[in-house]
Amino acid sequence: MSGPSTARVMIVGQAPGSTECDTGRPFNGPSGTRLFDWLAEAGWDERDFRTTQYMTAITKCYPGRASSGKGDRAPSGAEQKLCAPFLDREIALVAPEVIIPVGSMAVRKFVGRVRLTDVVGKRVEQENCLIIPLPHPSGVNLWLNREENQERVSQALGHLRQLQRERGW
Repeated sequence: MSGPSTARVMIVGQAPGSTECDTGRPFNGPSGTRLFDWLAEAGWDERDFRTTQYMTAITKCYPGRASSGKGDRAPSGAEQKLCAPFLDREIALVAPEVIIPVGSMAVRKFVGRVRLTDVVGKRVEQENCLIIPLPHPSGVNLWLNREENQERVSQALGHLRQLQRERGW
């Protein structure tokens, strides 16, 4: 977790990766590089985003490598449940105007059981904030290989760019 309580935007990922645990910086590894490339398309400089907005995850501990050897293991339902009060408290304290859930697990937390193809590229209005879902930026995420899904990411970044301009973040 990092960022000020005054943040208007909150990114919520799945779980810290191994490099995040070493450095204490969310999205510090290769996935972070891609995420910040995306955010640059939306008009945010990485350093500015990291100092003015909030970043956290569904679970707070590195879950370890996936048994397949490709990427990290997805946190179990029990792990997610154990960490839920911490995430709920972060959201209550920051009270973001926009939440950007990154990856299927985070998207499901905020918009329910949906397919990424049904929500990435859309603005999801909720009671207290706006949700702009993004896929996970990991290199093992094959969802990103499809041209139509890349277009969905571009649409989501367009929503973020528009919000940033309108609200002056």
